[in-house]
Amino acid sequence: MTTRLPSTQLAECRHLNPIVWQKVNRLLVRKALSEFAHEGLIKPTLMPTGKYMIQSDNGQIQYCFSAAVHDLNHWSIPADSISKHSDGKEQVLDALLFMIELRDTLLLKESVLPVYLDEISSTLYGSAYKHDRTAPSAAELIEADFQRVETAMSEGHPCFVANNGRLGFDANDYSRYAPEAATPFQVVWLAVHKQRATLSISETLTYEQLIEEELGEAQALKFKQHLHALGLNDHDYWLMPAHPWQWQNKLAMAFAAEIAQRQIVFLGTSEDLYLAQQSIRTFFNVSAPHKRYVKTALSVLNMGFMRGLSPYYMLATPAINDWVYKLVEGDAYLQSKGFSILREVAAIGYRNPYYEAAIQENNAFKKMLAALWRECPSTRLRDGEKLMTMTALVHLDNDGRALIAELIAASGQSTDQWVSDYLEAYFAPLLHCFYQHDLIYMPHGENLIMVLKNHQIVRVLMKDIAEEVGILNPAVELPEIMQRVSTYLPDEMKTLCIFIDIFDGYLRHMAAILHDQCHYSTTQFWHAVARCTHGYQAAHPELATQFARYDLFAEDFQHSCLNRLQMANNKHMLNLEDPASGLQMVGRLQNPLARWRDQSRLGELN
Repeated sequence: MTTRLPSTQLAECRHLNPIVWQKVNRLLVRKALSEFAHEGLIKPTLMPTGKYMIQSDNGQIQYCFSAAVHDLNHWSIPADSISKHSDGKEQVLDALLFMIELRDTLLLKESVLPVYLDEISSTLYGSAYKHDRTAPSAAELIEADFQRVETAMSEGHPCFVANNGRLGFDANDYSRYAPEAATPFQVVWLAVHKQRATLSISETLTYEQLIEEELGEAQALKFKQHLHALGLNDHDYWLMPAHPWQWQNKLAMAFAAEIAQRQIVFLGTSEDLYLAQQSIRTFFNVSAPHKRYVKTALSVLNMGFMRGLSPYYMLATPAINDWVYKLVEGDAYLQSKGFSILREVAAIGYRNPYYEAAIQENNAFKKMLAALWRECPSTRLRDGEKLMTMTALVHLDNDGRALIAELIAASGQSTDQWVSDYLEAYFAPLLHCFYQHDLIYMPHGENLIMVLKNHQIVRVLMKDIAEEVGILNPAVELPEIMQRVSTYLPDEMKTLCIFIDIFDGYLRHMAAILHDQCHYSTTQFWHAVARCTHGYQAAHPELATQFARYDLFAEDFQHSCLNRLQMANNKHMLNLEDPASGLQMVGRLQNPLARWRDQSRLGELN
């Protein structure tokens, strides 16, 4: 008997056609050349033709390309300038072959390479989907609503080459749950026994209020009646959401004993529909946009981590958020900038007794069942304002047009004024948190939501607080439950939180786009960053000692290399409990702000 594939399964490969495949391979080879050269993994040779060249490990294959090298060793490479040659003949660009041909140069170990190739292939699959669809143009996106922009993003993290691995998803899962697929889905609801699960909740909220607001009275009653029908007492359980993929692929089998013993009870699915966000395990409620985000454990491998959620971290999550929220709301300067956080107000973590007994370290097997609820930014809007992920500022549409260029053009402002306003909304508050409060975040594109009015950024909202925030001064008094966010770092490592996470990890990509599409040179861009920094420092003379100690105008800084980190161990890139110990530091980057150390030179562009 022959088994036929359903037509829906066949449809998952329709975007895999030769024309699109050539395009996305060219784009990914361009990114690989740029980021690997940036990290010093490859060292392109400038040829008499004015082009650059690198060779394969065996010297028989050459890649030639044009490039402009900007501040922070950023290689801006036109995709159509790249050519590959072997035996005097031009070859088709193939990102998978590129990794194999340069495996020794890229330090890809035998144990890492197969999984890395899987990640590259999955990244190409997703890129082909994005470039085959009828995607909105950059000009259309600046008028689009919050979720239309979120699902239209095409690049993911701008530094990582293999940035959309999502290993664990099959082709059908991709169409259901990938952010760019933009398919609303229902989350699974479970009842988890209080013997195994722990609820943590904000001091501003009660569990009963949370469930009523998220489920509604009718569905909450339905779930309670389901427990009663099984002879169970609803007071013995917490209700929590789970990703449908996680339920089907992990929980139903890995937690089978817990389900059989009624420690976990499947209740059904949500009435509300959700959309996956860029961070893939966070979901926006499209049925009721005022309701909270839901974030759940998702055991897929992506960018060096299994994307679970730790039940141990969930214990402290609301308390950490409440503490940071009070600090931010009580700071007059941050309030003057409109800077605020989206609190994670409730969290539930479930501990499987078998894995707890078998495994000492806090690894992925212990992070399969947890969830949190985060405040929704839609409730923060005023008249005439709209929301947009900060990832959008480094987004290029399928024709290569930058969304940031369209925003600036529509705003009626000069590029310099627009950038200056953006830095005052985004960078100045981060400087203040760092210098005034020894407080750091992970402020890349996915972790910030911008509030815009008339196409100008008026303020930003920071999210993903509990997992990413750090207090860099051990002398700061914290509640006992928050001790894990207290981090000791030597002084130079502290400034790397700005140099690497902000300058190198995000702003250099924006600077290159503005250079290419807005006639705004990278020198002008970093001049604006220097002006913002000096302006903040001049307004806070009481912090002069801190400014000298943590010098943002230093000549250079250590280079922490993210692709090297992923390619060294792409299954567990870092120990999150001690991240500094595993960083891949290679050489130093010249600081683009150093030329304006002297405030009297702020008027100079050199």
